[in-house]
Amino acid sequence: MKLLCLGDVVSACGLRAVEKVLPDLKRKYRPDCIIINGENSAVGNGIDRAAAELLFALGADVVTGGNHSFQRRGAEELHEELPDLLRPANWGEKAFGRGACRVDKGSYDLRVISLQGSLFMNDCENPFVVLDRLLKESTPRDLTVVDFHGEATAEKQALARCFDGRAALIFGTHTHVQTNDAQILPGGTGYVTDLGMCGAQHSILGKGLEPCIHNFIDPEHRMKITDAEGPAIVCGLAAELDEKTGRCRALQLINIREIN
Repeated sequence: MKLLCLGDVVSACGLRAVEKVLPDLKRKYRPDCIIINGENSAVGNGIDRAAAELLFALGADVVTGGNHSFQRRGAEELHEELPDLLRPANWGEKAFGRGACRVDKGSYDLRVISLQGSLFMNDCENPFVVLDRLLKESTPRDLTVVDFHGEATAEKQALARCFDGRAALIFGTHTHVQTNDAQILPGGTGYVTDLGMCGAQHSILGKGLEPCIHNFIDPEHRMKITDAEGPAIVCGLAAELDEKTGRCRALQLINIREIN
């Protein structure tokens, strides 16, 4: 099967960029399933109904989450309502919504799991323990893909190496900067540390340059962080998975710039 994964969509600029380039990406890669990280797709941060509905309308089969998934008012109820809108699975069983879902592809299921890292992030359950438990619940029909939304490169690499051979694809999100380490690990798991973002190209993680720079120089007189605008970038990954072996066969990074 062919899979298209897009990194963190940041605010209105990121949504417009995805809306513009996704039709061409569909024609080029002909994906059987599209996964988009949408936890920052609302204006400001978080995800709201308008952003979620647009991502699904554009063709996303699954929208994954992260530390900002419940940032907006009403997000908990939205996650309860939409079964393919995920929040991190290691937020605990009492959290609203779901941390994993299955996409029925006929002879097999694509199982998508959203996880949050434990280093330099808000409190969560141990992602290694939670992923091990979820993988033990897998069926022979499952092809498993994991979005690991984490800050620390080492934690992302460790998780991928720990579960190499048990998932078809593990990709990182959250840092908004695409890494150049897309690879198929010895056990057959496809991996990249971070997909990158979909948002304003001339920005700091999709946010305005002036307030971000000012706040580093003069943290005692902080400026309000704003969403950046202008030409956009869309980053992600195209992957080919073998539904018979449950392993990754090919990976290709996506990095499209100067989207107007």
